[in-house]
Amino acid sequence: MVKRKNGKTPIEQIIKPFQYFLEKEASGGILLLVFTAVALAWANSPFAESYLHLWHTKFAVGFSGLNLDYTLHHWINDGLMAIFFFVVGLEIKREFLVGELSSFKQASLPIMAAVGGMIFPALFYVFFNSGSDGISGWGIPMATDIAFAIGILALLGSRVPLTLKIFITALAIADDIGAVMVIAFFYTSQISFISLGYAGVILILLVLANLSGVRNLLVYIILGFLLWLFFLSSGVHATVAGVLLAFTIPASSRINTSQFLSNGKRLMDEFDKVGEEGPDVLSNEDRQSVVQNLEDNCEKIMTPLQRFEHALHPWVSFFIMPVFALANAGVTLGADFITALANPISEGIIVGLFFGKQIGIFIFTWLAVKLKIASMPSGISWKQIYSAGILAGVGFTMSLFIANLAFPGNELLNISKVGILVASILSGVVGYIMLKKSLGPKPVKADS
Repeated sequence: MVKRKNGKTPIEQIIKPFQYFLEKEASGGILLLVFTAVALAWANSPFAESYLHLWHTKFAVGFSGLNLDYTLHHWINDGLMAIFFFVVGLEIKREFLVGELSSFKQASLPIMAAVGGMIFPALFYVFFNSGSDGISGWGIPMATDIAFAIGILALLGSRVPLTLKIFITALAIADDIGAVMVIAFFYTSQISFISLGYAGVILILLVLANLSGVRNLLVYIILGFLLWLFFLSSGVHATVAGVLLAFTIPASSRINTSQFLSNGKRLMDEFDKVGEEGPDVLSNEDRQSVVQNLEDNCEKIMTPLQRFEHALHPWVSFFIMPVFALANAGVTLGADFITALANPISEGIIVGLFFGKQIGIFIFTWLAVKLKIASMPSGISWKQIYSAGILAGVGFTMSLFIANLAFPGNELLNISKVGILVASILSGVVGYIMLKKSLGPKPVKADS
């Protein structure tokens, strides 16, 4: 028998620091930073050619009549990121049902802030690039990277008012809705209406499955995969399928809370009664059966939306987004870096993300409060609202994604990446400093 120390096995003691890291709010943002640094170092090392070669490696999956033959970069941006947008869609749906966007009073302030935070950056970008080849990148500075924004907030700990965390989270989610709409309506290639028609049929089947009470996740996984396939060949970006799929996932459970409690109490009583044969469940088949029934009871109270979100969120935070950063953040920082920095594209992105976000968010928030469209959250100052606007200038993941759509495979893409990296670093650092100052000095703990 393995000896336990402090109630934990040796392996539990070894993995405890890793579990602690994964549970921290800032962990996803930290991992993104690490993989971004790796991508930059790799792209500027003697092995830079291998970095480019890796992402252009072809990877084929399929059979006769259906053959998906794409580069690794394509699989990441159209495949893995569809899962990312699926999770974003689940978060949006949850917020509209029971979260900070569930009522007009709650949603009006962050939505107004998000609208201002999208309009002003786009206008600044257009000012720099009107009439040039770079005009198609107007959507790049409109985005906010929620992982980085929440990660930076987490670094300040409990000093950040809960109402401010809620405001920034709701703002970032409302911003995501805008980004998805921009991608769907403005960043599409030639549309195949036949494929789009098939996608529409699958979408109807998903809605019918929801309305008829289907709660088996496998049904939604299979139909969701087909929806993604048809969007992939339709010309509308495949990641939009992820968001549409999320909206069809049921948000109701099989049993209500009173049924869950009564079932749980009954099963726990049964577990206690059949526990005479030994201390371990392994030696008692009756207890094993009760434990399985308890697991089924927990599964029934969890909505499919919750189950999907709970299962996929770690994969998105700790695999999909870091891999996306590794594949997309590699920018050559040589002699061309200064030239790229002075390009109207990168200038428009930097000014849009850093200045446009903070100005747009603050002005529209102020207007919403003054016009009594919304009320100012309690415990938040205008200085903190402005600091939140600066933090929203960290576009990174979403901005890189839109940049790939705006400038597919040409030299303008690298120029836009320079602007995104500089603007995101600037917004993150300045936003952190400003927000830290607005919160006042850190409270001193009294000596015990």
